Amino acid sequence: MSAVTLGSRPRVLVTSPLRGPGLERLRSWADVVYDPWIDHTPLRIYKAEELAERAGQLDATILIVEVDAVAGPVLDLPLVAVASTRGDPNNVDVAGATAAGIPVLHAPGRNADAVAELAVALLFAVNRHVLRADADVRHGQVYRDGTIPYQRFRAWELAGRTAGLVGLGAVGRALRWRLQGLGLSVVAHDPYNAEATHSLDELLAVADIVSMHAPVTAATAGMIGAEQFAAMRPGAVYLNTARAQLHDTDALVAALTSGHLAGAGLDHFVGEHLAVDHPLVGMDNVVLSPHIGGATWDTETRQTDMVVADIERIRAGLRPARIVNPEVLP
Repeated sequence: MSAVTLGSRPRVLVTSPLRGPGLERLRSWADVVYDPWIDHTPLRIYKAEELAERAGQLDATILIVEVDAVAGPVLDLPLVAVASTRGDPNNVDVAGATAAGIPVLHAPGRNADAVAELAVALLFAVNRHVLRADADVRHGQVYRDGTIPYQRFRAWELAGRTAGLVGLGAVGRALRWRLQGLGLSVVAHDPYNAEATHSLDELLAVADIVSMHAPVTAATAGMIGAEQFAAMRPGAVYLNTARAQLHDTDALVAALTSGHLAGAGLDHFVGEHLAVDHPLVGMDNVVLSPHIGGATWDTETRQTDMVVADIERIRAGLRPARIVNPEVLP
């Protein structure tokens, strides 16, 4: 791919949130139409036909997207590159882009540090009863039912405990060193990473904290069910900052209700929603957050640096570092 392919000053349509020096660098050599989906209320997510119309009206030759559908008529446009600021660019028809000869860039690990930090936050919140203690203070119930807080909120310290990570990709690795820094021993299960030395059964047998970091595939969907929860150590804490599809929610409720698990911290629910009358909502040993693991300004800065650097590599006739379909390049 030659350096002149992008033209002297290409038009770039950006519908993903970008931030920081990477965005300013992009603006220095391209005409940027910056209209991120997340800044719209209600949220605006383009279907393929809508995105094709918008990009066509602007004569855009580069698209930087996050959630908009890049398929069908979008791929009929004279695009030089499509960048999805996701680790998994599942909003892009990669096969269609490949057939059209369009490079597809992505941002693997963009939110790894952010998700790892939230996992730590959920762990502390569950283990030290932070939300329950906060609620008692706010409601004037420090001495609830004649008790003192030291009676109600005693907990084991995390240092010296064992954490088991199911999945040792970017997020798992980012969480590993954080937990080790807190004094925990960390073991992992991941058939695709040689650093993970435990089978799932071995991990469940030794872990005081089980934290999920696997992608959802045919092999991993529902991988933590009643049998696996029963195999966890009594008093274990279960964390899932990946996807709720990895576990059987009814089995999780049962394990928490029976007292076998001490608590759970969850950042995802099937359908991105949990009914207000769901059993998990009424459990005071469960901390719930609405899929906010990657929601940091730093994630936006990091994904910007990744995709802009690779677009610049294409512009210079070089091979990008994070391309999904390298076969389209000469």
